[in-house]
Amino acid sequence: MRDKDFSGLSAIAVGDRDATPGALQSNRPDTVAQIAYELSWESGSARHSDILVAPHSHFAPELLPQPLQQQLLNQPRGEVASHVFGSGELLAAATPGDRLRIPGESFDRHFIRGHLVEPRIGRFYPRGFIAGVAGCRRRDIRPLRVIGVAENQLDIDLAHPLAGRELRLGARILDSRKAGEGPVEQLQNMTQQICNGGPGMQARWDDQPTDFFSDSPFLRQAAEPDEVFYAQPRMVAHVDNTASAQIGALYRRLLPSEGRILDLMSSLHSHLPGDYAAEVFGLGMNRAEMEANPALAGAVVQDLNIESSLPWPDASFDGAICSLSVEYLIKPFAVFSELARVLRPAAPLVVTFSDRWFPPKVTRVWQFAHPFERPGLVLEYFLREGRFRDLHSYSLRGLPRPPGDPYSKQRDSSDPVFAVWGYRQP
Repeated sequence: MRDKDFSGLSAIAVGDRDATPGALQSNRPDTVAQIAYELSWESGSARHSDILVAPHSHFAPELLPQPLQQQLLNQPRGEVASHVFGSGELLAAATPGDRLRIPGESFDRHFIRGHLVEPRIGRFYPRGFIAGVAGCRRRDIRPLRVIGVAENQLDIDLAHPLAGRELRLGARILDSRKAGEGPVEQLQNMTQQICNGGPGMQARWDDQPTDFFSDSPFLRQAAEPDEVFYAQPRMVAHVDNTASAQIGALYRRLLPSEGRILDLMSSLHSHLPGDYAAEVFGLGMNRAEMEANPALAGAVVQDLNIESSLPWPDASFDGAICSLSVEYLIKPFAVFSELARVLRPAAPLVVTFSDRWFPPKVTRVWQFAHPFERPGLVLEYFLREGRFRDLHSYSLRGLPRPPGDPYSKQRDSSDPVFAVWGYRQP
């Protein structure tokens, strides 16, 4: 499969090697390090890479599995270590007791105030939805997965979403510096921090399609036409500069350096590298925003939620991106069909998103999905289309928010970056 050796770790910038105070030492009081960890794994339909950047801390080897301890010690910044763990080696293996059949009324459909939530196959819910069952309590946010729905009963899976999978754990030393030159944190077990909180939730259960599409998934709060909502230009960034740069690094790696690129649902920023040489054409909702975008060679104003047909002939583009906008599509299947039509064979389609959006225009299914279910939703768009291969999901969390960012008082870390991509079949 293509991109077999893809690693998002290599795309993350590291500090100046010449300024390195020395190799990584164990619990050395005068040196701290920042390390990025990548969990790579495969499901039946895609490959997945989930990166978590840990804050600066003293390196405590006991917080990591033994193979990574040995590889990281005495290494300079920029070095990468990795190890493949078999099923049950990094996480506890699933057990028969993890799967339960419970009465349908045990699922609290009114758990979220003001919203009726029906259990759907393949979806994740906090265990608080079944408080009183299997030791679960009302405030238990650990995930459960619904794997069967009958008239009066539910089948649920309480195992970790990654249980039973072969997992590759990689680590890259991003920075090392003397203590006292910035904040230092005390870290806990890094394996738990890397694996918990979402990775695994983007994959189908037992290779069956996840039911994202019941319950009017594409309803939105604002009923007004999109052309009214987007009539006024919004000359603002939709993610911070660090996240934008990481999206650009991903695009540089996945897109061809020459040819014609479609920037779908384009606006002020394409998040492409500044020196990107390919010819880029934008399709978006506001002409003034696109005219202010220096990456675009041309622009088309079109509301895809009314007219999903793209105004280009078959096989017109060598690649396509959709940045921070897929959550607004109410006709995603038609749009992805059109993208498959206008892309040349083997051309990549890369969809990126974060956790910020315009609340009035985001779709219902996106709003109420777990952040790590959203890549699974986008994967379903690719899979339902059927003309894309070599699918991949990606996440990046934990990089520090850039100084001076207007949201720095609300969040220490940069906006997370999620991506899903695939290649047009020949």
